[in-house]
Amino acid sequence: MKYIFVLLFVINGLFANEYYAKLNPIESYTIKASVSGKVIYTNDNIEGKKANNSKIIEIDSFVDKIDLKQSKIKLEAISEMLEIEKANYERMLKVSSKSGFEKDAQKLKAINYQVTKADIEVKIANLEDSLKNKKLVEKNRYIYNIAVKEGDYVTPGTLLYEAKDLTKGKLEIFVPISEIENIKNKTIYLNDKKSDLKPSKIYEVADSTHISSYKVEILIPNPEIFSRLIKIEFK
Repeated sequence: MKYIFVLLFVINGLFANEYYAKLNPIESYTIKASVSGKVIYTNDNIEGKKANNSKIIEIDSFVDKIDLKQSKIKLEAISEMLEIEKANYERMLKVSSKSGFEKDAQKLKAINYQVTKADIEVKIANLEDSLKNKKLVEKNRYIYNIAVKEGDYVTPGTLLYEAKDLTKGKLEIFVPISEIENIKNKTIYLNDKKSDLKPSKIYEVADSTHISSYKVEILIPNPEIFSRLIKIEFK
């Protein structure tokens, strides 16, 4: 029994700094609808590929475009009317025969046009934001999954697609708290190959599942293959 105990101690000592983790993209994104509307375009060909300033999904914006155009015309008209009413008020102030009631009524006209102008400006900003959110373009992220089809009607919160950042890979391991200081100054070996990598982040709060360990992240620049299991050693 004594020999078995010693043997187990030696084995544990040898493999104390050996870990395994799946190489994942540094970030994963779930893109959800922020507006309602009918899906009029899905770029099914880009699914499973890396985007290049590619349009992924478009939601019908026909009515919004008309509304935006007419709102801008209305804003120009209201702005002109506001300037006229303000000028009339300034002239009326100089006319001594005009009563205070008439002057206040003219001032109120100008104020009403000012309020209307502000409301239209807010409406235009909302329409422009809505239009932006109805045409979704990805610069260079990997499109993992498109969750809607042409003809679907979506509402705010509906999952549209998933994307991933493949510029870096991320390995996550859980290291016993007692070993954290030791690994900081050691060399990282990946699949038995020496690297110049260092832990990019150490969460110095015990993990909720691995209660005696800290989560450690290691970032790998421009990996060729993701989702593979990698052996990580600190020597």
